[in-house]
Amino acid sequence: MEQVNFMTWLENMGLSHPLLIAGPCSAETEEQVMEVAHALKKTDATVFRAGIWKPRTRPGSFEGQGGKALAWLQRVKKETGLLTAVEVGNAQHAKLALEFDIDIIWIGARTTVNPFAVQEIADALQGTEKIVLVKNPINPDLELWIGAIERLHKSGIKNLGAIHRGFSTFRKSKYRNIPNWQIPIDLKTKYPTLPIINDPSHICGEREGIFDVSQTALDLKFDGLMIETHCHPDEAWSDAKQQITPDRLIEITEDLRVRRDTFEKEEYLVKLDALRKEINAIDAQLIEVLSNRMNIVENIGLVKKQGNVAILQNTRWQEILNKVLEDGQSHGLNRDFVESVFKAIHQESIDHQRKIIDA
Repeated sequence: MEQVNFMTWLENMGLSHPLLIAGPCSAETEEQVMEVAHALKKTDATVFRAGIWKPRTRPGSFEGQGGKALAWLQRVKKETGLLTAVEVGNAQHAKLALEFDIDIIWIGARTTVNPFAVQEIADALQGTEKIVLVKNPINPDLELWIGAIERLHKSGIKNLGAIHRGFSTFRKSKYRNIPNWQIPIDLKTKYPTLPIINDPSHICGEREGIFDVSQTALDLKFDGLMIETHCHPDEAWSDAKQQITPDRLIEITEDLRVRRDTFEKEEYLVKLDALRKEINAIDAQLIEVLSNRMNIVENIGLVKKQGNVAILQNTRWQEILNKVLEDGQSHGLNRDFVESVFKAIHQESIDHQRKIIDA
């Protein structure tokens, strides 16, 4: 896939880096849209976002004002000079967005999971010079995310980018959608010049965590933020808890720090190089330890095979998990991190033993 030069991408649109997209979760009324848009002119936001078509989990809740709200976005651009952005969920939405000269079109997480819907949207947008952003799918599936981007690229759409909005999980978490940062990092590694925007609003699900997630995104060299903003967030018709006021947006952006690509002073590079060498040595030890553990696991598999015993010994597994969680806590390690690491080790151990027993 042809790479995108993000700086050129921004320059062509007259935008600064990192990009700040802001606006309400939903376009509720024309008055509400205009109130937010004029308030955002006092902030660093250069793009106004608003949901026109709102795919809700269950029917009966507010599902957006539909196509009539696109005229409100036209008025936003005319009166404030802000560029406009809207989510599309099908080909008809995409055609209407083009008809109303929306600047940035994004495909939502629920749509990204459906290759048929993505292809229909790609066909409707074929050859457009508009910016098209693809939110990650709800489930943590990098290939599905890449596939959606590739479908759009094959339709002649060059100004492509991605939005990281977190991933659903059955585990209890402080996040509405866990960030799972490694997935967008892997996307950036595969396509280094592909712009990636972070959506802290949908990751957090509540306004208190938005600054921390935004700063993490900037620390990881994300190219921008999409933050849901409403003049009266507690009265919002959708996702009230995760929206902030324009004044709070100003506070957040003033406190955020954009990191340099590298150090200005040689002494810091020397220190960093020494610490990275320590990390490399520890990583080598980790690989050796894991290899030794799997050798023992395979011997356990042989014993189980000889005794005709099931691979999974749940009582033993719970003992191990409880012990490592306790040890991890005593060493200041995050519980979720320790649990995810050892669950991965346990799954690999099961796979090794299955090969022994099936041989």
